[in-house]
Amino acid sequence: MSRSRWRKVEDTWSCALHGRILSLRQDATHLYYQASFSEQLVEPLTPPFSAPGSKIDSLPEDDDTEALIHHYLNLRPDLTKLYEQWSNVDANFKKKAPRFAGVRILRQDAWEALVGFICSSNNNIIRISQMMEKLCSHYGPLVGYIGVTPYHDMPSPIILADPKVESQLRQLGFGYRAKYLYQTAVQICHGHDDGWLDNLRNPESPIMGQKVAAAGEMQPGGRAGYRVAHEQLLALQGVGPKVADCVCLMGLGWGEAVPVDTHVWQIAQRDYKFGKGKHSSLTKATYDAVGDRFRSLWGKEAGWAHSVLFTADLRVFSERLSAKIDVDTVKVEAESLGPDAAATSAPVIGTKIEITETKIKREFLEEEGHDGSVSSKTVSRGKRRKKIVPTVSYHNSDMGSQIRLCIRSRDHWMPHSPVYEIHSPSLTKASTMRTYLASCCRFQKSLIVDNGLNSPET
Repeated sequence: MSRSRWRKVEDTWSCALHGRILSLRQDATHLYYQASFSEQLVEPLTPPFSAPGSKIDSLPEDDDTEALIHHYLNLRPDLTKLYEQWSNVDANFKKKAPRFAGVRILRQDAWEALVGFICSSNNNIIRISQMMEKLCSHYGPLVGYIGVTPYHDMPSPIILADPKVESQLRQLGFGYRAKYLYQTAVQICHGHDDGWLDNLRNPESPIMGQKVAAAGEMQPGGRAGYRVAHEQLLALQGVGPKVADCVCLMGLGWGEAVPVDTHVWQIAQRDYKFGKGKHSSLTKATYDAVGDRFRSLWGKEAGWAHSVLFTADLRVFSERLSAKIDVDTVKVEAESLGPDAAATSAPVIGTKIEITETKIKREFLEEEGHDGSVSSKTVSRGKRRKKIVPTVSYHNSDMGSQIRLCIRSRDHWMPHSPVYEIHSPSLTKASTMRTYLASCCRFQKSLIVDNGLNSPET
């Protein structure tokens, strides 16, 4: 959810974080960062509804940006060992995980994670990003500018507890989430002691600067502290079991929290034999059973392992190249990033974090069911088409047929073609599929059923 506040310009991601504008970019061996602090803050271009912009303190004597990056990106754990540990106990993880190296669970602030996941309810990443942007620009403290673009940090709960906030958020397009955000802010500010939310954190994953402490013995349902945190979060407005687990995992450091949505439920049915008997639908009992099953496999970092499989199952990632990088050591070297990286009068500190690579492997991500082998074949091309023609490619499987409606311009296949999975043995012939798609689409006169040999994927 953190991505919703980060902005990408060319190869650099930037975000207002902990009173500074933090900019990150990377190449094959280094992670570069730039921290921009504001000494004197001007009023935002668009004044917030409820309060003037806060003033950020001047540059701290001991800059903690490097420590913040290690903490926020969760760089301390040995990811190679964790992947090996999860692969040793789960054949499905072992099969898919090497294609998605480098997946880490961020250590977000608990309040930011809570607000972000309340906004995520029945939403998509574009609208979530827009909501977080509006929330910060109208209520959060202005940190500074990159060029002419202002960067605001997260507003505090007390700012969102203003009685006018709910109606203002509705005007900004938050819908029913406006009520949840306002009432949750009121509950935190007036219904709990100061620091209540951070006190729910996993003591093994404390806020930056605090000492690590033991978190207790692992149980099938998670450690006692996790169960308490999850239960108390459910008392907040707009927080159900999945949102509570997302906040526990990404905002409170409870690695055993396993958020189960419909996508994860599909993974559980397909790969872990759920979906039959008493767990035939996603009820509260089934939700708990899926989490317990994953915790029994992967232990106290089950939520992290589950996030790797969640990522591997998303089509937007399955069609990309993956670089497998084992990170052993991190070395920091000072480096100037140049005067034009951020247009601000604030002091700037830039360094690079050097990542020592022990293994790099680039490979195409095969479709589900592919054995991973690499092969080539010569394909004879048919007669060139002058017009753009919707074309169907398909392949058969034990479950039926997968149909891809492709757009071909001459002999070139256009990317991002939609896929239709038809689980019916009767739709295994080209003529039958053409009839089916003709009834679904408005391309009856131009549909061509391809046998798959000329398609980009079969």
